Amino acid sequence: MQTYPMAIITEPGKVAFEDHPMNNLLPDEVRIKVKYAAICGSDLHLYKGLHPSVSLPSAVGHELSGVVIEKGSEVTNLQVGDRVTVEPVIACGKCHFCLRGQYHLCQDVSFHYRRGQGAFGEYFIAPARYVFRLPDSVSLETGALVEPLSVALHAVNKCEMHLGQSTAVFGAGAIGLLVVMLASRRTQGQTFSIDINQFRLDKALEIGATMAINNLEENSVETILNQTERLGVDFSFEAAGFAQTLEQTLQSVRKGGLSTLIGIFEDPFPKVPINLFIQKEITLSGSQGYNWDFQDALTILDQNKLSLETLVTHRFPLEKVQDAFSLLTQRGNQAIKVLIEM
Repeated sequence: MQTYPMAIITEPGKVAFEDHPMNNLLPDEVRIKVKYAAICGSDLHLYKGLHPSVSLPSAVGHELSGVVIEKGSEVTNLQVGDRVTVEPVIACGKCHFCLRGQYHLCQDVSFHYRRGQGAFGEYFIAPARYVFRLPDSVSLETGALVEPLSVALHAVNKCEMHLGQSTAVFGAGAIGLLVVMLASRRTQGQTFSIDINQFRLDKALEIGATMAINNLEENSVETILNQTERLGVDFSFEAAGFAQTLEQTLQSVRKGGLSTLIGIFEDPFPKVPINLFIQKEITLSGSQGYNWDFQDALTILDQNKLSLETLVTHRFPLEKVQDAFSLLTQRGNQAIKVLIEM
């Protein structure tokens, strides 16, 4: 059987290539020639051997764009030559949640990389129902970022945001910055970005934050309270995945406000200031992936409401994927979104 090289994480800090088979298509599948794949925060957790639900060795990568080169006999919504992106979730379609349209909460949910197929290779097979044609106005580079945009959009859509309301986003990685982009445009109000990486904070100011706060240099909670008449923000988001920022997320939101958790915590049991929930009547909400958000994300991009390529700081060829991961794990790196070019 014909094979192609695909990157896998073999052990913490080590990427290798294995020969992945060019499997035959099922009737409802398409084969995609991958053009770009982006490194996600969850990929970094895998690389460090700290992913909460995936052990090594493992395939890696799920943010991608490419061109359809082959389709199964039952595929009618796509044609060979279509430029596409992929929603990488695999839901059963039969459980309690899937039958209610909440497939992101599927009781048997999986992802392609958990089934041995990662995005850091020349080809990718996916069911056509999870493959979305890119509008002509959306580049293949941006197409590889539709997945993280959908994550951020899902989190923001859980909030009933109105003009003039305020937001604080702890963590200025790609997801946190995308939340800043969306929230600042939706509310046109105060939007705080908090991180320890000054490069990322400067980027936050470029894309819509009204104030960027370096958590190493000042008390972010006090700064936010001082800027909001000691009330706190209407909405706070935890997009870093640390106990300290979780506590700050809760401290900075106003009484009766909403705090949303997006970041993956390497510590599955972070210390939480429970009394804050009671005293401030905070609503704490988790946000898991996306649910019918991909098409909305593409519509936003097609209407030219966001420019995602400003988040792309580095590009590497496939054979240098180890270098790309190494860069992203360096403290203080000037990297946000790293693309792997096939």
